[in-house]
Amino acid sequence: MQTDPLNDALVKIHNAEQAGKFSVNVTPASKLLGNVLEIMQKAGYVGEYEREENGRGGVYHIQLRGAINRCAAIKPRQSVKRQDFENWESRFLPAQDFGLLILSTSTGVMNHFDAKDARIGGKLLAYVY
Repeated sequence: MQTDPLNDALVKIHNAEQAGKFSVNVTPASKLLGNVLEIMQKAGYVGEYEREENGRGGVYHIQLRGAINRCAAIKPRQSVKRQDFENWESRFLPAQDFGLLILSTSTGVMNHFDAKDARIGGKLLAYVY
């Protein structure tokens, strides 16, 4: 029984990257994981990915680029105000403007740079660098 599918997926991606794999299959496939993968793909951390329905929650087939040093879910999910992004960056990312914080906002899932531009806060979901 999975209690946090997003965390399980990010750990599986990280472990496959560390093992030098070129692709990984992640189950179950959820909308939230799809949104996180889209953000990671736009930033260049993962390659192409596709969703396949198998009758048991679906599978994401993800192509890896070898660009991820670390990725993980943030637990517990912390609320963050738009003024506090720098504090959370220093806590989870190794350097300023290096890596991404992924958060869920009222307008959808986005990275912290887009949230700064839109001047909105939200709940922290994950980080990647």
